[in-house]
Amino acid sequence: MADVRSRFRGVAYLTLSVTLLLSSIAFGAEVDSVLQAGADKTRAAQQSQQKIDRLADDTYDIFQDFQVVNKQIEGLRVYNAQLTKQIENQQQSMREIEDSIENATVIERQITPLSIKMLDALEQYIRLDLPFQRDIRLENVARVRANLDATRFSSAEKFRQVLELYDIEAEYGGTIDQYSGLLPINAQERQVTFLRVGRIALLYQTTDQMETGVWNPHAKEWQVLPSGEYRSAVSKAVRIAKKQAAIDILNLPVFAPEAAQ
Repeated sequence: MADVRSRFRGVAYLTLSVTLLLSSIAFGAEVDSVLQAGADKTRAAQQSQQKIDRLADDTYDIFQDFQVVNKQIEGLRVYNAQLTKQIENQQQSMREIEDSIENATVIERQITPLSIKMLDALEQYIRLDLPFQRDIRLENVARVRANLDATRFSSAEKFRQVLELYDIEAEYGGTIDQYSGLLPINAQERQVTFLRVGRIALLYQTTDQMETGVWNPHAKEWQVLPSGEYRSAVSKAVRIAKKQAAIDILNLPVFAPEAAQ
């Protein structure tokens, strides 16, 4: 009976040992499974974090690119706005140029007739003016008149030449000048020195200073002055015109202007 009990306890101990062993094995397997699951989760978390980091880097790069592109777009907007204004200004300038071309065409058609009228008036004025260097002045008018028919000159250049003659004639009124020339005296050509004082007096004096005369604008002829009355004054005026003497007050004969009709 004792042997039976002893065997039963042995079987019970063995059964308990097997149960404990199986429980230990099962617990160990469960722990390993839990650890493996934790390791898998850790790896998954690491992979997810790496993906997040990559996404964050990519997002940051994309954001930086977006900011750069946005600045470029803003710069292009400003540049386009400036170009738009420039184009508008150029279009306005083109319209003004077109208008100027049309006006220039009309003006160019009027320049030649105006130039001819101005030359005619200037030539008539020279013939009525004091006869100083008349031939040279009329030759200048004839030269410019011939240039009006020349094709090598533009209309603007032709008109400029006409205005230049007017400027030259205008300067005569405020200057004093002397020049040499021949003058018929007593049916004989004599070498004289002409003296022009603006447009108020034109005189002459022979080289020996023995005769002095003045142009009479009313009689349209030369008039001999009394001997010795203006000889010194005219001689001094000639030296002033030659810049050989200082400017001084001169006693010269001046005819009163004709009354307007």
